[in-house]
Amino acid sequence: MTSTPPDRTERAGMFRALRVRNFRLYVSANLVSQTGTWMQRIGQDWLVLQLSGDSGVALGITTALQFGPTLFFSFYGGVLADRYDKRRVLMLTQAVMGVLALTLGLMVAADAIALWHVYLLALGLGVVSSLDVPVRQSFVSEMVGSDLLANAVSLNSTVFNSARLVGPAVAGALIAVSGGDTAPAFLVNAATYASTIAALAAMRVGELSRSTPVARSRGQLRETLVYTRQHPDLQLAMLLAFCVGTFGFNSQITIALMAREVFDLGAGAFGLLSTAYAVGSLSGALLSTRRSARPLQRFLIVSAVAFGLLLVVSGLMGNYYAFTAVLIPTGAAALVFSVACNSFVQLGVDPHMRGRVLALYFMCFMGGTPVGAPLIGWVSERFGAPWGFIGGGLVVVVTAVAAGAVLSRGRRVRLELHVRPPSMQLHVAAATSPTRAAGLAAVTDGERPGEQGARDQER
Repeated sequence: MTSTPPDRTERAGMFRALRVRNFRLYVSANLVSQTGTWMQRIGQDWLVLQLSGDSGVALGITTALQFGPTLFFSFYGGVLADRYDKRRVLMLTQAVMGVLALTLGLMVAADAIALWHVYLLALGLGVVSSLDVPVRQSFVSEMVGSDLLANAVSLNSTVFNSARLVGPAVAGALIAVSGGDTAPAFLVNAATYASTIAALAAMRVGELSRSTPVARSRGQLRETLVYTRQHPDLQLAMLLAFCVGTFGFNSQITIALMAREVFDLGAGAFGLLSTAYAVGSLSGALLSTRRSARPLQRFLIVSAVAFGLLLVVSGLMGNYYAFTAVLIPTGAAALVFSVACNSFVQLGVDPHMRGRVLALYFMCFMGGTPVGAPLIGWVSERFGAPWGFIGGGLVVVVTAVAAGAVLSRGRRVRLELHVRPPSMQLHVAAATSPTRAAGLAAVTDGERPGEQGARDQER
């Protein structure tokens, strides 16, 4: 079915996508499920530290095993999203992840857990999740249509970070009350997957804006790579996503090590630190809900630089309260970049390619974790926990600045300062021929790939 363009009242609202019943069902269930997921993440990190004697490398290995399958299986998830009924695929993946969480909880409760068991179950969860994520992300557009997609992506991130706000605190308190036992966190998470499956089953299938299924054929990976090579703006987003995801999005490791090594804190305080980061993340996601158009390329670069600088500042905070305070804007910057990058990619691809391109995007965003997580863990263990923040932040800043320098080549960049009223404006203009300048301006201002060429053909 085709979506009806939202009126001005809808555009002004931060929660306009929630008027769609299917999306409302999905978001409500996702809030419950994601809360359980964050409880499991905190419980898993704490369990690994208990079993390994506070080893940062072991924590990094666990994270790498959980996210490593993204490199090998995400593209297949994208193919599943473009080829099959996304709702049914999600019901299957959610059920399998629930079984894995239940298995881990029962093994811990029975005191039959060893570190290699955690590694194996983290790997299994990573494989299923790598198939689930591209399907879940592309399913959002089917629920709300293209007009509400940017707002829906932001709201989805808001739900994710609302859960991130609640989940770690609940998990930390639950582990502390249980005398350090992490089993309850895993068992609660296993139960939450039922909410998502029930919501998917209750959806009105006729109201979904389903894209035409892509037929089975050879060369679909090559087709995706060719499509991405033809769109430099998508390449920029994936480069930044790889850098930020590999070296910046390691809070589950860096915060845990800061809590244990620098501040000598227990599980409850660790959960509160994660909650502080989540408060910022939620704020960033809520700020992003007002976006109704595709972000600019330079916005991606500026937001990546801001996030990198805040990571460095976080690592320099030697006081617990100062560290907690800085985690809030750091989390906000992380989500402003993440939501903008996700929206930039989703709104910049043709519907029949969305699942596979999103899979490639998430391969970039999470696929570097098998390298970044152990590396950040090793740096933190070798040079001290603060360097996990500082080193990752410096890499993010340098990469984003380099990308900005390449993007600005051949353009006139002018900074204007005004006294009355006080303001600062950055102007970027193409310093080429008028025809070429128009094309560059269209790409810079967030035009969807292929639209300029399509209009040229119409003329």
